[in-house]
Amino acid sequence: MKKSISLLLLCLFFTKTWSQSLDFAVATKKEFAPSASFQKTYDLGKKKNFQLGWGIRANGYFSGEKEYLTAPALLSSGKQSLAAFFTEYNPAKIDTINFSKSSLVSVNALIILQYSFKKSAIGFNIDAVGFTVGGAQSGVFRAAESPSLNKTTQMASPTPINVLLISDSDRGSLNSELYFKQTLKNQNALKFGLSFQFMEYTTKQLLTYENDRFRHKSLMPFVAYTINLRKK
Repeated sequence: MKKSISLLLLCLFFTKTWSQSLDFAVATKKEFAPSASFQKTYDLGKKKNFQLGWGIRANGYFSGEKEYLTAPALLSSGKQSLAAFFTEYNPAKIDTINFSKSSLVSVNALIILQYSFKKSAIGFNIDAVGFTVGGAQSGVFRAAESPSLNKTTQMASPTPINVLLISDSDRGSLNSELYFKQTLKNQNALKFGLSFQFMEYTTKQLLTYENDRFRHKSLMPFVAYTINLRKK
């Protein structure tokens, strides 16, 4: 694994062609999730069709009433990392907290994978690490296994640190996009696809199973406008 990462970094260091862009996106369904990002991608391969890159993305997430579920993978599925992705939830360990609204803003480092054709491309990007800010709020906690805590009002704030750890092992609020991009006559581009977002709150006190983290997931269609800044 370390050798693969080192080889990849060498490829990026010696590649001679790259491009920079600004992306402005809006994802929406029953919620509103705007984002803005700076992206830099490097061309790889003989035909320069494959791009690998990095960026910085600011995400907003705003909604009305939402239900947040127990977040840690060891509780929700009993597994961690990639294994959690293929394991069903354990209902006995899933508690919920309902908020009347959600309002979070995150800033994360971004990883980009893309394959380009003549005037179009398909790609995937995902937040890797960063931070989230937002106001504290109260929510109604529901836990079938804890009568003393069930239906109590709990205070919570957005989880401050975001880390990509694969599936439900992730921490904090993260955004990922699967997209198709079409280059326009002015050399800028339109992108559209699906945005899959994790939003997470941490309660002020530990609740059942010594847990204080609760997550809401949302899959939304999105559209973006890309401004190409520079290409070498």
